[in-house]
Amino acid sequence: MTYTHIFFDLDGTLTDSKPGIIRSVEHALNFFHIHVPPEQLIPFIGPPLRDSFAPFFDNDTARVDMAIQKYREYYSAKGIFENSLYGGIADLLHGLQAQGRRLCVATSKPEPFARRVLEHFRIESFFSFVAGAELHGARNSKTEVLRYACTQLGIEDMKPCLMVGDRKYDVRGAHNVGMACAGVLYGYGPRGELTEARADYLCASVDDLGNLLQADAPEV
Repeated sequence: MTYTHIFFDLDGTLTDSKPGIIRSVEHALNFFHIHVPPEQLIPFIGPPLRDSFAPFFDNDTARVDMAIQKYREYYSAKGIFENSLYGGIADLLHGLQAQGRRLCVATSKPEPFARRVLEHFRIESFFSFVAGAELHGARNSKTEVLRYACTQLGIEDMKPCLMVGDRKYDVRGAHNVGMACAGVLYGYGPRGELTEARADYLCASVDDLGNLLQADAPEV
């Protein structure tokens, strides 16, 4: 199978966003006088914020909404750029684009923030479409984001499509819409999480991901 349409997660796949996300979560929890060791906050990287904050507030919608507001207060000003591009990613994207692959971003991060990150690292030109969550709307799960992206791109046949991500949410979202998923182990999802979610491929590094995608490169 040649994957002509490749959908990339952002946090933990294209960029190492741990510092900014963890500090933003701490900022939000500090508002409620909740203190948690930073390493216990790593699960916030990947899933929708509402799902991650809910257990801290017994699913109290009002407090979850306030936590998200406080998170974004820090993230939009500082946390968004407390971030770095994984080594080799820019070269990988350049090579895939040169092969004629159609590259897209599919992230649970709000779309405006995702675009700012891509522009900051000067990789926005590699992507033909950026699909993210809505700041104040219902589209926030990876399944919903992928369905939106495919609708906007006019994709009906999922066989040539591949999702690339580091968490079980990426795998499940991809499978829910009928596409395969490559799980990357250099991100924040442990091997067990990705294998349990039945990722179709596992890549230990950016080089491994490149080798996987190079192996199915279309003839030019």
